[in-house]
Amino acid sequence: MSAIDEAAFRVLAARRLHAEAPPQHSFSDDDLNPTARMIPATEQPKPAAVLVPLVQREDGLNLLLTERQPHLRRHAGQIAFPGGRIDEKDANAVAAALRETEEETGIAPSFVEPIGFLDAYLTSTNYRVVPVVAVLHPGFTVAPQEAEVKDVFEVPLAFLMDPAHHVLHSRDWQGQTRYYYAMPWQERYIWGATAGMIRNLYRLMYETP
Repeated sequence: MSAIDEAAFRVLAARRLHAEAPPQHSFSDDDLNPTARMIPATEQPKPAAVLVPLVQREDGLNLLLTERQPHLRRHAGQIAFPGGRIDEKDANAVAAALRETEEETGIAPSFVEPIGFLDAYLTSTNYRVVPVVAVLHPGFTVAPQEAEVKDVFEVPLAFLMDPAHHVLHSRDWQGQTRYYYAMPWQERYIWGATAGMIRNLYRLMYETP
């Protein structure tokens, strides 16, 4: 896929992204694993939100992601969108995504323009995540929260929106094989829920109906 321009993306997003946050999830980490499920069926999912931040560069839109610190107890070293649990003090999913993004990356909300939502995604840790798609305006600065975030980096959106780069991988889990999508890019290994949400962005925006 050739470079994706912000103006063209906005036109398509106005037609294809959700205008409101979906109340229920449509995709999950268990979708590829009907016989090796991890998500508890009897527990209420915890609400969360992430930002799907797009940055216009000279050669097209990039997607901004974070790399978690390798010493963390959960999801150590993984690639993730900035975001986290929706707290009681958060007015909605957008407010939570903006707050978490500023805490994790230092990017102020004044530089973030939300333009729509992806389908909600249920993770293996039982979080129902609302992905908020947004454009970052020029002039923002990045200051990673050192305790949690090792790095903040960008990947060309055109690379991630090319289904040829959506590779099905597998791992052993409690004697069973679990499958997941991965999108290796340079030295980064984008996989799991993050890759699942990127696949959702591709489905909504570019997959032929």
